[in-house]
Amino acid sequence: MCGIIGIVDNNSVNQSLFDGLTVLQHRGQDSAGIATCHKNNLFQKKAKGLVNDIFDTKDMLELQGNLGIGHVRYPTAGSHSIDEAQPFYVNSPYGIALAHNGNLDNSELLRDELLVNDRRHIHTQSDTEVLLNIFANELLNVESSSFKVPDLFNAINGVHKRCSGAYAVVALIAGYGLVAFRDIHGIRPLILGRKKNSSGYSYIVSSESVALDLLGYETVRDLEPGESIFIDIKGKMHNSIYAQNLDLNPCIFEYVYFSRPDSIIDGINVQEARMRMGKQLANKILREWADNDIDVIIPIPDTSRTAALEMAIRLNKNYREGLIKNRYIGRTFIMQGQAVRKKSVRYKLNPLVSEFKNKNVLLVDDSIVRGTTSKEIVQMARDSGAKKVYFASASPPIRFPNIYGIDMPSKNDLIANGRETEEICKEIGADKLIYQDIDDLVYAVQAGNTDIKKFETSVFTGEYLTNVNDKYFQDLEKKRHST
Repeated sequence: MCGIIGIVDNNSVNQSLFDGLTVLQHRGQDSAGIATCHKNNLFQKKAKGLVNDIFDTKDMLELQGNLGIGHVRYPTAGSHSIDEAQPFYVNSPYGIALAHNGNLDNSELLRDELLVNDRRHIHTQSDTEVLLNIFANELLNVESSSFKVPDLFNAINGVHKRCSGAYAVVALIAGYGLVAFRDIHGIRPLILGRKKNSSGYSYIVSSESVALDLLGYETVRDLEPGESIFIDIKGKMHNSIYAQNLDLNPCIFEYVYFSRPDSIIDGINVQEARMRMGKQLANKILREWADNDIDVIIPIPDTSRTAALEMAIRLNKNYREGLIKNRYIGRTFIMQGQAVRKKSVRYKLNPLVSEFKNKNVLLVDDSIVRGTTSKEIVQMARDSGAKKVYFASASPPIRFPNIYGIDMPSKNDLIANGRETEEICKEIGADKLIYQDIDDLVYAVQAGNTDIKKFETSVFTGEYLTNVNDKYFQDLEKKRHST
């Protein structure tokens, strides 16, 4: 999972890109990058680390121009090199810098095609470099000798025809403008905003609406599945749709975990969706465990707070903050390596003993992936004197690998893979485990926008929107198992 942003203004955009990336930092903590365009020149800075640590005053002064893109990244399977920090760049045609959020599930096939048919060599493991070269090649192959907007959209249509998977893209074309497009399923989010300036409008595209809020842009809309927009250097916007009546299938895990609660994605308020998740989970407890002996409900910060509070209200139980978070430790889900992740749990969270001692505690988390964090926290609760430790997940069991940009572990490392709820409960050391039902999760999110008929829920159901074969999953398992 990554965060992307693109801005076209009548003033320098370097500071706005920097500020926008800081509120998207939760989407990736491995590396960050900014590319800007001034006249026909592209300027770029990218490095490993957090946004605040990468860019200094000298960098900002060198990032000239009134249009630019930015990216925050966490690495996907087998992809940890600084060479894979984004944006990526190719010098032909025109000079293109591109950043992307998502994952191509046919990248190996495309690598072979690019080498044999298009005579383009890909030197990193990043599928963003593959996507960029597909785009560049399609743009190079148009018949016109000069840049034309219809040719640009035809080139993006060529990308859609060749690329399979999830992708939200922002790109700069030197001397011409900014382009953004979204995959034909709309799996990864991309939102458009604008604000008035002295000569018309400034435009922004971003993974989440929080960047628009921070920078003072009004929301225009989310890009539709298969939609492309182009904003030229004068601030004029053009758009095109790959095909009519494409179904929007956004990733439901955006609402469970990744997105900030103050974001609105595809018309759905993330905070309100998480509130409904809590209510639905509480209703399940009332149906199946009405005579529970829960004394207190404690969230595992931060993402689960909203759901936990709604559960406490619905169940008429005490809500307490029993785990204090060290805010200088990153999100454990997106940290590299199991050993680092396990060690960081104790550094990240410290229990308030008084909230656990001699109580029957219900711990609430947004999800259970590997079970490492859950097991450690259950033990923390016991060490702090809890009589009984119950555990609730605001999402269903994660049993299947994600292939659309979330770097979940090897299938065999998913704690719910091949296990029933009782077995998982025993594995994490809890006295009872309650999972959200898939229908209740879908309801909780869909209630925010009933026009969306289907979500991308493959990690829970094993049903994928694109055609992937067994070899792809086998190769993915090898990459993730070696990470």
